[in-house]
Amino acid sequence: MASKPHPPLMKKHSQTDLVSRLKTRKVLGVGGEDDDGEVHRSKISQVLGNEIKFALREPNGLRLWILLSAVMFTAAALVALAFPNQLYEVIFELTTTRISIRLYGGALLSISLILWNGLYTAEKAIIQWTLLTEAFYFGVQFLVTSVSLLEMGVLSNGAALLLLSEVVFLLITLSYYHQLGRRTKKI
Repeated sequence: MASKPHPPLMKKHSQTDLVSRLKTRKVLGVGGEDDDGEVHRSKISQVLGNEIKFALREPNGLRLWILLSAVMFTAAALVALAFPNQLYEVIFELTTTRISIRLYGGALLSISLILWNGLYTAEKAIIQWTLLTEAFYFGVQFLVTSVSLLEMGVLSNGAALLLLSEVVFLLITLSYYHQLGRRTKKI
């Protein structure tokens, strides 16, 4: 038995043939709605799932707080790096060496970079670590400032304001950290 030669294959351009493209997507199961009413654009999104389901539910004002913190840390760092004597004299009404204040400014600049990164991420773990870093900074800063003031026996208005602001900022940051860590109730 001799086999008949097949006619030459004609390549079909499914990109231009909308009906063929629609049939192909239906066969693949792409583009239609699933049981949850989600429309998948690819098989990969069907297999991996839709990331919107896992979207982070942020407390009100969280992004604004991280932005304000990042700006505050950056400004304090730049002032400490550029004008170390003036910063220390305004707060403690004492003089000190420039190098320690500049090192402090460098540390603040490093923390501000973490905060700027936390502002633009959507991952809950990174935001939590950003808030925890900020809270830890305010806690340590409060302890170091308090012990230093007790050792010197002097409490200026600037130092009292600094202590009060550190406590307020610590409480706000811990509040956001706690709210972010809570699990949302399923409806």
